Amino acid sequence: MDKFIYKKSAGITALAASITDFTYKKHSHMEYAIGVTLRGIQHYNLDGSLQLSYPNGVMLFNPEQAHDGMAHDMTGLDYVMLYIEPQLLLEVIEKKDLVHFSTPIVYDFRLKQRILSLSNAILNEKDEALCSELLLSLTDSLIQTEFTKVYKKDNALIGKAKDLLHANLENILKLDEVCKELGLSKFQFIRFFKAHTGISPYQYYLNCKIEHAKHLIETKKDVYSAVAECGFVDLTHLNKHFKSVYGTTAFEYMSHIK
Repeated sequence: MDKFIYKKSAGITALAASITDFTYKKHSHMEYAIGVTLRGIQHYNLDGSLQLSYPNGVMLFNPEQAHDGMAHDMTGLDYVMLYIEPQLLLEVIEKKDLVHFSTPIVYDFRLKQRILSLSNAILNEKDEALCSELLLSLTDSLIQTEFTKVYKKDNALIGKAKDLLHANLENILKLDEVCKELGLSKFQFIRFFKAHTGISPYQYYLNCKIEHAKHLIETKKDVYSAVAECGFVDLTHLNKHFKSVYGTTAFEYMSHIK
């Protein structure tokens, strides 16, 4: 049976997941996503390449890096993930430039242990002070490795396109208006955006709406305000899309995040 447990502490969201049949649709996260495969093989496509994370594999996702995900075979998959906001990571590392993971999967015992320590503390609702200390230890391990480099900023046109998409999350996507602002035809824009982000403008826009709904659920503890403010037809509509990204419905997610 597919199972997803979310908890949050010290600004970090932790996920413990066990899946057999569930398949994540192609999506991305605004946060860094860092996790460990515990059992089975994590199978996902990232930047046009198939990735397989075996037990003890550390998975590293940059913000807005599009991917899908599933168990590689019917034996299933257990894993944990941590979602860390870029601004929080910047605060912890006390550096001007954010890191960018250049390797999607690594096998590093110390890093694995620090991810597991922090995820276990959050999932078991330990004191926030302890979680903050464990986050510091984890980020120290991350920035000392050879698989991180300075964060690469968006192409200027892509950055403007993302700003336009973010500015209208409560509405239906009006692609013609975005394209007019950018001085591109509809098909030029779709091709250009997908080439730079790995995801279509519509997929990105929908993903932003889901991410914003998640933020509202965490802050307001009200799924219906998330439905209204993010332009979903109703709760069923939100739940459908929310589950494709997080494995659980918006209402179930709210019950996890106290």
